[in-house]
Amino acid sequence: MDPEELLLIGKIVAAHGIKGEVKVYPYVDQQSHLTPGKEILVEPPGKTASPYIIRGSRVHKKVVCIGLEGVSNRSSAEELVGSCLFMPRFALPQPEADTWYWCDLIGLEVYDKKEGFIGQVDAMIETGANDVFVVKNSEAERLIPAIEPVVRSIDTETGRILVELPEGL
Repeated sequence: MDPEELLLIGKIVAAHGIKGEVKVYPYVDQQSHLTPGKEILVEPPGKTASPYIIRGSRVHKKVVCIGLEGVSNRSSAEELVGSCLFMPRFALPQPEADTWYWCDLIGLEVYDKKEGFIGQVDAMIETGANDVFVVKNSEAERLIPAIEPVVRSIDTETGRILVELPEGL
């Protein structure tokens, strides 16, 4: 698979139970891609990615518990904690208009109409009410709500997000 066509879709945050399931924090809203029979690439920290077939999945609170073929006990599941999960872009549904995959937003430069350059999107946080950009520069980190009155435009082609920050943010 071409690494340029792979999307980061989640991260394994914990082992679950004794049968080798893992808890995945998803980076996309729809979990329809984490269904039995689908292939994903699992990249443990500092190691090469390996393909796995999903043998089962279910939503559990804010995570998705998945079973992977070849991972049949807790200790082998624990070895995968911290791993990033990838899928080819073509295997995922197209985002709706004015929506983006988080992985397409991470790394974009954020500019404010008044302040100019603020930093780069380092991560995204889902709060329930709305998503939040974690924007970092060499001096600080800012949390910016990803809501319409604040975010004025997102241009993935130029790599820029234009925001209009309210007073105090």
